[in-house]
Amino acid sequence: MTTLGPTRLLGEFLAASRWDDIPGPVRHEGARCLVNFVGCALGGCHDEAIEIAFRVLSPCFGPPQAGVIGRRERPDMLNAAFLNGASANVLEYDDTHLGSVMHPGAPIAPGLFALAERRPVDGAQLLHAVILGVEIGCRIGIAMMPTHYRRGAHITATCGIFGAAAGAGKLLGLDAPGMARALGHAATQSAGLVENLGSMSKSIGVGNAARNGLAAALFAEEGFTAPEQAIEGRYGFAAVATDAPDFAAMTDRLGDRWEMLQNAYKPYPCGVVLFPVIDGVLELRERYPDAAARIDEVVVRGHQLLLERTDRPQITSGRDAKVSLQHAVAAAFVHGAAGIAQFSDASVAEPAIGALSAKVKPEADAGIPVETAIVRLRLSDGTESAAHVRNARGTMNRPMTDDELDAKFRDLAAYGAPALDAEALLSAIRGLEHEADAGRVVRLTAPT
Repeated sequence: MTTLGPTRLLGEFLAASRWDDIPGPVRHEGARCLVNFVGCALGGCHDEAIEIAFRVLSPCFGPPQAGVIGRRERPDMLNAAFLNGASANVLEYDDTHLGSVMHPGAPIAPGLFALAERRPVDGAQLLHAVILGVEIGCRIGIAMMPTHYRRGAHITATCGIFGAAAGAGKLLGLDAPGMARALGHAATQSAGLVENLGSMSKSIGVGNAARNGLAAALFAEEGFTAPEQAIEGRYGFAAVATDAPDFAAMTDRLGDRWEMLQNAYKPYPCGVVLFPVIDGVLELRERYPDAAARIDEVVVRGHQLLLERTDRPQITSGRDAKVSLQHAVAAAFVHGAAGIAQFSDASVAEPAIGALSAKVKPEADAGIPVETAIVRLRLSDGTESAAHVRNARGTMNRPMTDDELDAKFRDLAAYGAPALDAEALLSAIRGLEHEADAGRVVRLTAPT
């Protein structure tokens, strides 16, 4: 008897999954994922990086097939998927699956939105595909960690593409061998570097994951062949991507344990490891509202990943600021907030923020979880105070509520696409599983 490997097991699961198999809480979280994805894409749709991407890609657009969220242009499906993936990730405001530290919405949802405009699917089918895409992308991500990330792989791109292919394959109705082929085509296109964080190049990796994941499923639909062990083979994705892949994490309790329930949403537009730090700073600022100019030192103790990702004292742009511990601390102290304005080029150029960021000292502590931080403040008069944040906002033990997520959606829509009917769109996404035509909801993402 031949034992099926992960590539085929995942393909079998995807093909066999039915909407009735999806528990109510998972469906609800899937809708929250889409609220956050669309909101982030609306906020980022006119970012400088996206405008440049349009200038580069528009001469290559094929026939108008799908919309770009928040904009009037209608490129071909593959370019629409790229642009929506890049837009949804460019502000660093997207969702975060904490087990893999992946941002699944941006690579996974865009291809599904494009397909929903080309082929008749109902809202439940679209939501089902999103949930399955998140399941597969995040499970593969967990199996690759932590070595994958430490090698410098940007997991949102490198593993997000598997989720994009899985979701698109489900929406296309692929059978089990077709699903396995789609995963194989995703494996050979997996790419993305941590070195790109803080630069526009990061958006290329995320956009490519969305576009190429959709392409992987379309290739598979037409019978384009792939290796049978694309993930687990001797020279497959896992062997290349990590030292010790956890194949059990990919396949154990499929359909029973849902990774969508481990997905969280960002209260701040920056790296997730900064959330407990910002919470601590804002708590201290409430105690000392006028202390920014009198601070001698701020010591931040956190998980090693905090230092690996964000110990960046010398930055020059708002993109760098989103992954800079020193800037996040200083901006939150100076302004008492940590929104889009605090992670902009203008904020980086503020003398008060630059001066305070030089007084921030990070410390790694192996005993501190990634969602926790201790922020210690010393003022020039000798006053000392500390904030110990055990569960940051936007983590599983302190998640954003539906109302908070809806408010974030409205703020992002007003910021990036003020001509849009945000309330109609939000209501449609919240009711997606009861929608007869998913394409109608997708078309609401275009401004009137």
